[in-house]
Amino acid sequence: ARTCPAHRAWVRRHCCSVPGCLRAPIECAHVRSGTDSGAGVKPSDKWTISLCAYHHRQQHQIGETRFETRYAIDLRVLAAEFARRSPHWLKLARM
Repeated sequence: ARTCPAHRAWVRRHCCSVPGCLRAPIECAHVRSGTDSGAGVKPSDKWTISLCAYHHRQQHQIGETRFETRYAIDLRVLAAEFARRSPHWLKLARM
């Protein structure tokens, strides 16, 4: 399975991953670049981060490379850290 609703819910309980952002609501955003996604295939839930609705839309609108540069963040590193700290990491490790 590529989905873990419990992990996505856990990710949504965090603040926006953009430094200094206090917006809400928080959404579970999938990181596509350099992950297990493909043409028409959404990444598995182990590649998720918390973003507010504003920044989640922006991630898609300007692309992940520009988004990372604009906010000086590494989306894959953040997603890996979320997966590592998740109480559901065992299920994520099998994805």
